[in-house]
Amino acid sequence: MIDPAPPEDPRAPRIAEPPTGGKVLVVDDQKNMRATTAILLRQAGHVVEEAEDGASATQRVQHESFDVVLTDLRMPTVDGMEVLRAVQQASPETQVIVMTAYGTIESAVEAIRRGAYDFLAKPFKESEVLLRVAKALEKRRLLGEVNLFAEEFRKRYGLEHIVGRSPAMREVLDRVLRVAPTDATVLVTGESGTGKELVARALHVTSRRSDKPFVPVNCAAITDTLLESELFGHARGAFTGATRARRGMFEEANGGTLFIDEIGETSPGFQAKLLRALQEGEIRRVGESSPVQVNVRIIAATNQDLRRAIAERRFREDLFYRLNVVPLRIPPLRERREDVPLLAAHFLQRFVQRTGSERVLTPEAVASLVAHDWPGNVRELENIIEQAAALCTGREIRAADVQIEARAAPAGGAGVTLADAVEDTERRAITAALARCGNDLGRVARDLGISGTTLWRKMKRLGIEAREHPPVTP
Repeated sequence: MIDPAPPEDPRAPRIAEPPTGGKVLVVDDQKNMRATTAILLRQAGHVVEEAEDGASATQRVQHESFDVVLTDLRMPTVDGMEVLRAVQQASPETQVIVMTAYGTIESAVEAIRRGAYDFLAKPFKESEVLLRVAKALEKRRLLGEVNLFAEEFRKRYGLEHIVGRSPAMREVLDRVLRVAPTDATVLVTGESGTGKELVARALHVTSRRSDKPFVPVNCAAITDTLLESELFGHARGAFTGATRARRGMFEEANGGTLFIDEIGETSPGFQAKLLRALQEGEIRRVGESSPVQVNVRIIAATNQDLRRAIAERRFREDLFYRLNVVPLRIPPLRERREDVPLLAAHFLQRFVQRTGSERVLTPEAVASLVAHDWPGNVRELENIIEQAAALCTGREIRAADVQIEARAAPAGGAGVTLADAVEDTERRAITAALARCGNDLGRVARDLGISGTTLWRKMKRLGIEAREHPPVTP
């Protein structure tokens, strides 16, 4: 129960309410207690959500941001300690206040030792809970009072290449900063060209492992037969050509971060071996029987819908849940059009610094960029700016210099799906590169900035044959 507040003493100090309130999650399996506390906090100007037990609270903090979590300690199945651990893993800056009965103060002290901000002994006064929440909120705001887009901050946290002020990108960067100090496994999802590796590097630079190696591996660029050796290493003589023992990328990343890109391209057989490595914290080199202990943080990335891949039996469900501890979705460029002018200016500035040529974008050129859907996302925008800056005849880049190919709708008036748009862009890019490079697949791969294996897979998937595209003569 919450004791009613005594008559207000005009000489008593007042509790300064936060200017805009905070977002608070109240967790208590006693409905009356939970509802009363929530009403009190709402009247004080806070945005309040309620969770009826610890299990629902742990789910909510994984997918929603809160400034303060006010949780009862004694709850069936999932108690307040579990809620505290879940909050610390998902959002280290969120402040946790535990509520406990008078006879279990020892548990509250233990909760504070484990990282809780404060505790409240039931029954408590209205003024007491408001004061504790206000102080917790003040601490949360002090931790968050950082300008994400100040140059010094972005350089310090490795975010200088992540450009954007849209709400979608602010949410991404806020989540990066909250999860980076933990060792939680992160699954970064997003379409090709959105900058998933940049986000992975920012997570590493901001983490406690920043002084240790960051080791990236692109699963799409390595054949299945070599991927196991690349990640786990091999013994001498393990297979033809293994003339010496070799450490794998897990061992190279020991103490640091292993970034596994295009995880959806792996085979179910390899996924089983990767799952074991993640569960046991140890790997076995190909051709050896003794395990090697490794301590790495895993960040995985994919442009595929892994839940669909699970339904199609192309991806293991148990590995998905092992990787998807903290999901991080990078929005496509068409969902944050307000960032297009910033990104265009950023890429143009890089061109100017590299070449010494003076270039500026006209308002009409910027408008044409903003109007485009960008199926290739940031990578496509970078290429368009590079092309326009190189080919324009004067100082100003005009709308006519921004050569964006229009995409025709399919026959029959049907709408263009996202998958169709991406495939169409890839097909046109590969076809044009084949023509430019005279069907030399090695040159085509280098021209497109991908590996030969990735090029072969894409051509096979898109039904492209090199012989269909003879060299273009001047």
